Amino acid sequence: MAVHLEAEAKATDQGFKPRILVFSTNNISDPGIDLAGSAHMHYPTSVTTIALPCTSGINPEWIVRAFKQGFDGVFIASDGEECAYLTDCAERSAQIFERAQKELEEREIAPARLKMAAICSVCAEPFTKYMREFSQMLTELGPVRKE
Repeated sequence: MAVHLEAEAKATDQGFKPRILVFSTNNISDPGIDLAGSAHMHYPTSVTTIALPCTSGINPEWIVRAFKQGFDGVFIASDGEECAYLTDCAERSAQIFERAQKELEEREIAPARLKMAAICSVCAEPFTKYMREFSQMLTELGPVRKE
């Protein structure tokens, strides 16, 4: 499939450091991400975060746009079941994630470049682990192919 060819063809680039965009939430995941920084936990410096009120408000087109703007991966730090705004936030976020993966596939961008996990306000260690593992996987895939 062409999705995987784009990734394999770029995997040999030397010195490549993948750029990762993280969608986090003001009340739930952002404090955990901040805790990772204040505790001097190490994760790739090429990680950029954007804080939103709720992950269920993410538009799949924003994810596609991130890849067009040069990000190599997008990570959604989901509210999970702890959302202060919606009781069905986790379900809505899962649907957004699935739609975004389909959009990426249609554009021949490997859906594996999009990840989502619930990150809480004290999840500094899991967040740093996710970022290190995601960065390693993206390094193996190489830079994203821009449209």
